[in-house]
Amino acid sequence: MLERERETFFGPVDDPARTLVAEREGRVVGCVRVVPASPLPENAHVWTLEGVAVAPAERGRGVAAALLDEVVQRAAAAGVRKVSLRVLATNPRARRVYERAGFTVEGVLREEFVLDGTFVDDVLMARRVTG
Repeated sequence: MLERERETFFGPVDDPARTLVAEREGRVVGCVRVVPASPLPENAHVWTLEGVAVAPAERGRGVAAALLDEVVQRAAAAGVRKVSLRVLATNPRARRVYERAGFTVEGVLREEFVLDGTFVDDVLMARRVTG
């Protein structure tokens, strides 16, 4: 089994500049990390979203939508062609947020995870940005 511990949110290979933070009244209410899909130059036109998170008290108030909109705007400005993400099939609320932001399902990894003894699908979604 692989174990990973972190003393801070950012590890030695994480670039804080790749994390967008949403604030309300001086409090962090959400964040999303944006990373290259891979280190290959042939794949540089794709960004991947990791760890979209919104504070529980802020859910349903447009924080995730604002973060996703900002990512898409920055991607377009950078000439990125596609933004992708992965979401668990057991998270329909997040899927609806992504769908409203223009993301569509590109594939499903069947039984990719085991959560509480149950196999769960991992849904691959993406949004075309430019081109």
